[in-house]
Amino acid sequence: MSRMVLVLQYWVTDTAPYGCHGRVGREAEHPLTADTAVAPGLFAVLLLGVLLCTTRAPADERIAHSKHDLSVSGPGPVRAVEENEICIFCHVTHNASPAAPLWNRYNPVTYYRIYRSPTMVARVDQPGPASKMCLSCHDGSLALGLTLDRPPTEPIPMSHMYMPTGPSNLTNDLSDDHPIGFRYDRLVSNRDRQIRPPELVDHRIKLGERGELECVACHDPHNNELGNFLRITDREGVLCTTCHELDGWRRSGHSRSARTVPVTVTNGEQLPYRAMADNACRACHLSHSAPYREHLLYSRPSELCITCHDGLSGPSVLPVLNQRSGHRSGKGVRNLFPRSGPMGASQKRFLTPFPRAAHNVECTDCHNPHAAACDLGVGPLSAIKIGPLVPPPMEGVPGVSLTGVPVERATFYYEVCFRCHGDRAVILRNRLIRQRDEGGNVRRQFLPTAASAHPVAFPSRQTGDVPSLLPEVRTRRFISCQDCHDNPDARDAGGTEVNGPHGSRFDFILAARYDTADFSMESPQSYALCYGCHDRNSILADESFSLHGRHVVRNRAPCSACHDPHGVSGSPAQHDHLINFNLGIVGGQRFYLDTGRFSGSCTLTCHGVQHVNFTYQP
Repeated sequence: MSRMVLVLQYWVTDTAPYGCHGRVGREAEHPLTADTAVAPGLFAVLLLGVLLCTTRAPADERIAHSKHDLSVSGPGPVRAVEENEICIFCHVTHNASPAAPLWNRYNPVTYYRIYRSPTMVARVDQPGPASKMCLSCHDGSLALGLTLDRPPTEPIPMSHMYMPTGPSNLTNDLSDDHPIGFRYDRLVSNRDRQIRPPELVDHRIKLGERGELECVACHDPHNNELGNFLRITDREGVLCTTCHELDGWRRSGHSRSARTVPVTVTNGEQLPYRAMADNACRACHLSHSAPYREHLLYSRPSELCITCHDGLSGPSVLPVLNQRSGHRSGKGVRNLFPRSGPMGASQKRFLTPFPRAAHNVECTDCHNPHAAACDLGVGPLSAIKIGPLVPPPMEGVPGVSLTGVPVERATFYYEVCFRCHGDRAVILRNRLIRQRDEGGNVRRQFLPTAASAHPVAFPSRQTGDVPSLLPEVRTRRFISCQDCHDNPDARDAGGTEVNGPHGSRFDFILAARYDTADFSMESPQSYALCYGCHDRNSILADESFSLHGRHVVRNRAPCSACHDPHGVSGSPAQHDHLINFNLGIVGGQRFYLDTGRFSGSCTLTCHGVQHVNFTYQP
């Protein structure tokens, strides 16, 4: 017995000043020796104090002097009026609740609104016992001084009877908080490859006996060394990436950015670190009480993006979006063109195979903020160097393959475009109706079986029959959607604006002027888009079609009257050279036949003139 007392003397006198105040601390002030007679009951009380209060760190890194110190000497605004003990608010020696060892609080009987998201692959239930112990204070339903060791009518007097409104009061609505109450097992990681298998998760993340993820997985209520009682630091997103293994995150522009996150992004909340790279996930996401619930964001995705990419904190996108045409979304911008119907629900992460809203487009439909890298394209023709592959800012975005199958990670630029402009086609208000019309389904126009098409999805097959191609274009096997659909003042065109089809002062988000109205006056400007690849002098000199100059200059027929800029399905003999008549200009039977190199015949009615097997030759 004397030996045990000596050991206890060492434990108590060595640890109590750092972990406990009140009764245990006062007992520890009395030295114990080998000759001291200790009653069994007193020994049990002292041993209990050691078990509850033993610590490995200074006081400000444990309960004492942290926000969980609710004693009268606690540092926070919520504290007792007279009570000196710290542990008593959660633990008791006798008559404890079976919810946890020596638990001294009633567990709430609240029914919680839980987190829901179409991208959630785990089944989320009501919070488990471990979380309810936290929620007994943090849902605001039970009095903070209500403990089992006191009569319900005589709770411990507190400065606030209930948890005050604010970030610590989660209420019974947990739909804006990181999900809890689910099993984190291999089934979850198998369903979502960007979730680490549980056996690879850092040992500091404390899952339940059956793999339950509750509040205590990320929070250690007895240790506030890292702030917010976190088990792992959230600097550089370390805490989040312990479980979330995000493809491309470490090499992304956001993970390496030294820019400061403006408080306008966080709705006035001051982030813990200066640089975006240090704040990492915290720059966009909130673990608790997130205003935009579905993905725990500070605001709707596009509004969040544009708030940073306003020219002050990042490249300015907002001025480009409000132009004549564009992919419009976010705060202060108009919507995109109306669509034919809902675009489908999310299936893979928050980047959906098809954008969600029927009348909106989000930045995250084309950009994955976790993988997007810096756009290095500057100067004229830099987009040409990209070719058909997705550029760095579009890394990690889902798409639709040329065969119409959704892919989790697009490889080619056109696969991202096909998400909206493929089988679930966006219906444009001023779309041209053509002889062979695909209803806006651009994917079908670029199939390898097409009679003719621009070399977006497969290499060019007719370069020898297109003498008008400029020398720098003739050697290219592919072109990108962005070659034609871009901002005219983009950096890759020699301007100062952001690259990509965000917006344009021309219809169809075109990179240059392209007149499609009948009787358009020919000029280098009116067909600047076409003349970007096709030599104007060659076209007007009739090098490929003996009547080009007459149709375009004298008869003022636009290029779009005969040519489809994407591609045409059907017979090559009737639709090569992108021949697909615009029904708004060309009438009659509308029949074209290729009869050889630079020769053919047309049957149609145009500008009131009827052609019947009208032939042309070189």
